[in-house]
Amino acid sequence: MKVTRVLGATAMLLGLAASAQTVRAQAATSAWTTSIPSGKGEPRGYVQYQEYCAVCHGAGVGKPGTIALAAKYKGTKPALLSERTDLTPQLVKLYVRNGITVMPFFRKTEISDADLDAIAAYLTRNNKKQ
Repeated sequence: MKVTRVLGATAMLLGLAASAQTVRAQAATSAWTTSIPSGKGEPRGYVQYQEYCAVCHGAGVGKPGTIALAAKYKGTKPALLSERTDLTPQLVKLYVRNGITVMPFFRKTEISDADLDAIAAYLTRNNKKQ
């Protein structure tokens, strides 16, 4: 019985990982996403955020990360990560590298450390300076 559960859970996780890979691969050409902007005049990390994160965490209809955060926080915090003021670079990196709930983890070969640093800087740009 335990073996069946472990195999089922493993198959589910592999399916989620494969789905995430497919979404990322289609992101640049899919009508589901917006085109990746040039980044001219945008904060550091904006282009990387649009490339890697906005497919799930962007504004608009059908963004599963934004929908999940809206349901979780029920208006107490913004559902859009780009509007948050409570994120830390360490937390962003932890979630990206390890995943959380249904969000898959991203390897260094998928999102480089430099790109992740830029994304973390972008998502923490609105934080109060200490």
